[in-house]
Amino acid sequence: MSRTRKSSNLCDDKIAGKGSSTSQGPNEVSDYLDHEIAQLTKLRSRPHELLSRDVPGRSRLPVSTMRMLVGREGNYSGRGRFSSADSRHVLSRYLPVHGPCTVDQLNSRTYVSQFSDDGTLFVAGCQGSHIRIYNVDKGWKIQKDILAKSLRWTITDTCLSPNQRYLVYASLSPVVHIVDIGSAATESLANVTEIHNGLDFSVDNDDYDEFGIFSVKFSTDGRELVAASSDNSIYIYDLEANTCSLRVPAHKSDVNTVCFADEAGHLLYSGSDDNLCKVWDRRCFISKGKAAGVLMGHLEGITFVDSRGDGRYFISNGKDQTTKLWDIRKMSSNAKEYTPRLRDSDWDYRWMEYPPHAKILKHPRDQSVTTYRGHSILRTLIRCYFSPEYSTGQKYIYTGSSDCSVYIYDLVSGALVATLDHHEGLVRDCSWHPLYPMIISSSWDGVIARWEFPGSGEAPTPVVRRRSSLRRDL
Repeated sequence: MSRTRKSSNLCDDKIAGKGSSTSQGPNEVSDYLDHEIAQLTKLRSRPHELLSRDVPGRSRLPVSTMRMLVGREGNYSGRGRFSSADSRHVLSRYLPVHGPCTVDQLNSRTYVSQFSDDGTLFVAGCQGSHIRIYNVDKGWKIQKDILAKSLRWTITDTCLSPNQRYLVYASLSPVVHIVDIGSAATESLANVTEIHNGLDFSVDNDDYDEFGIFSVKFSTDGRELVAASSDNSIYIYDLEANTCSLRVPAHKSDVNTVCFADEAGHLLYSGSDDNLCKVWDRRCFISKGKAAGVLMGHLEGITFVDSRGDGRYFISNGKDQTTKLWDIRKMSSNAKEYTPRLRDSDWDYRWMEYPPHAKILKHPRDQSVTTYRGHSILRTLIRCYFSPEYSTGQKYIYTGSSDCSVYIYDLVSGALVATLDHHEGLVRDCSWHPLYPMIISSSWDGVIARWEFPGSGEAPTPVVRRRSSLRRDL
């Protein structure tokens, strides 16, 4: 059974306190977020001005799809077709909130779930050493059924190579394994039916048991891997040389997440349990060995970062129960890594609720652009993302939550535009199809669920949801 909620919840910090975001049409750029990204989002997803003129004496309303189609056929814009922004405006109105239907029911907690860059493949990784790759274009047929090797506790991350020929998977071990998913066999049992080559990230005679990998990503050219580890470091692995080429002592605590800033691959973003986000320029790794900049604002550790892909903006999930939007131009190059002590030191997000009094606290030196609140980040490293550029112009952000739901926020206004409720376990990961209005949520209840836009245009009738208890986890 499922329930979809639509509501509003303003983001805070850098937003002027006047009015309510619910008074705005979804295509209107908010006055509340006085920042360049508001204008950039407008340019990507607002329709042509001849299709969005206000009617005198009437409040501003969203431009309907019918009006857009009439304008296109009448060549109101003079172009005879939709622009990319027109198309994004139409597509972004159709939020994937209907359903869900079950893609698969797995036998253990699902930790990772992601579409490939072109949306043709979908990868799901579970605690029980199991990874499945589905062919989306062939009715979600299982293309590869992988039983992982040398797993420690759980699969922490997976990543497809840019050519979609290889998959890497990581766990709480220095060894990341790589699988050829282009082979003919469907079943891939590690070193039984197929070879899962181990890529050892330990350097300088590190003890094999000393650290694990929380996050791993391919470079855009597919020649390198970047990884975030529990020994406070970022690692670079050269696939052509088959060796770990660089270790950077990056933070003062576990590095939970790392990603590339853009397609150029020179800049990296990282997030750590030291409460800091950092920006790294790979061209300066060897000569300087320190971050290009530090961004403060979270009161607790960072669980995930996702880049907007422009080398400027990214978002992060934090254990302080917030998602933050960052502009790297606000970073401090020589920042004192100052984090205030605002709660009891014995709090542990893995099995304790976040202290109610701490939810209203703010970092006195917050460098973020704005903050989104409403979801819950407990018990595991819950992930957040920008919505796809092609279909939405990245006008939304969305995140899993430990209250068993997926939350979708308007990037500019901060409004909570939809909550997807279905699961009986927390949702650690979720993925929005790069082309179509479709979201996949994966949960600790083992269910992989597909949400789509309802044909009737109406959200499903709310029903009561059963919840199961959430157990302690890493």
